[in-house]
Amino acid sequence: MTLAANPWLAAVAVPPIAEAQGWIEGRTFPADKPLIDVCQAVPGYAPPDALVAYMAEALKNPTTHRYTDIEGLADLRAALAGDINRVYGGAVRAENVLITAGCNQAYCLATAALARAGDEIILPLPYYFNYQMWLDMIGVTARHVRFRPEAGGQPDLQEIRSVINPKTKALVLISPNNPTGSVYPPEFLSAALKLCRETGIALILDETYRDFMPHDEAPHGLFRENGWEQNLLHLYSFSKVFCLTGHRVGAIVGDPKLLDQIGKSMDCVAICAPRLGQIAARRGLEALGDWRGGNTKLMRDRLAALTKAFARNDLGYEVVSAGAYFAFVKHPHTGRKATDVAKRLADRQNLLALPGSMFGPGQEDFLRVAFANVDADKMPEIAARLAADAATGW
Repeated sequence: MTLAANPWLAAVAVPPIAEAQGWIEGRTFPADKPLIDVCQAVPGYAPPDALVAYMAEALKNPTTHRYTDIEGLADLRAALAGDINRVYGGAVRAENVLITAGCNQAYCLATAALARAGDEIILPLPYYFNYQMWLDMIGVTARHVRFRPEAGGQPDLQEIRSVINPKTKALVLISPNNPTGSVYPPEFLSAALKLCRETGIALILDETYRDFMPHDEAPHGLFRENGWEQNLLHLYSFSKVFCLTGHRVGAIVGDPKLLDQIGKSMDCVAICAPRLGQIAARRGLEALGDWRGGNTKLMRDRLAALTKAFARNDLGYEVVSAGAYFAFVKHPHTGRKATDVAKRLADRQNLLALPGSMFGPGQEDFLRVAFANVDADKMPEIAARLAADAATGW
């Protein structure tokens, strides 16, 4: 007898990154046309030597190998609260913070705390695929609202309002967005929180990429609003800013009473986030301000280089929106499936990008380019390969 998986889990597609990497499995690439991988959002540089040395020293301490509190290290929670107050203003406290094993887990725990099977959560198109996958696994319906390329990817709040019903538990927004790179303006986010208050639902705001904003101003003023805790759950990740992707450290910021409930799930699925990653994140907040700021500038330079490279007249591919780590690009092969376009680019141009269809229905005209792990001087080569593809008949 073969064991059968839960039907909800079995119906979920293979993780998209793994699927795309399978397209080039076993291949070798010539020196004059090496693989350019813009498939996955990972930092294209290592953590600083000083942080690695600090982590190595921490390994000698016996407590490093033990559990932390379910909510995470107290000094990390306090440090993140202070960092939020520095960036956004407001009065976030350590008790508003729960440390998680990455931002994906933060999202899973937050949504599971708010919704049960049969409930609904609003997930604007195009969505981050893991977020859709998780809702499918737990029997929560993802209610989509349309992608608006003409608005740079910013969803329509009136359309969001129109789909809210008694089963709706939350609205999910990501800014800077994955996959589009779109950065939502403060007034939009303030209006979104107001809408959630009026309708009695949560705003789950994922700001994994907030350290790579295109400007130095506060991303929004939500933490300065009275009673923000009542409707806002804020998600964050240390993975990108401190290059700790493998150490799995993220956070949920919200009402301490709700975090107490989320802590029950945390205790079951992980007990706590990995301690070494928490130690590294705390050290990063305390000592790596200049290094962190340098990488903010580095990403801005890479975005500027990509924008300049894509301005060539013969490109055929059009940047619809871009920011932080991502560009959402419209391909020129009208009527062709995005997966076919992405596979062709991998086969013929040694360029690995994700098809828009992996980010929800109606995205067949687009590709996601995760440019963050590519040096600025490689952006013209990306554009050249896309131009060569556009110039070739199907």
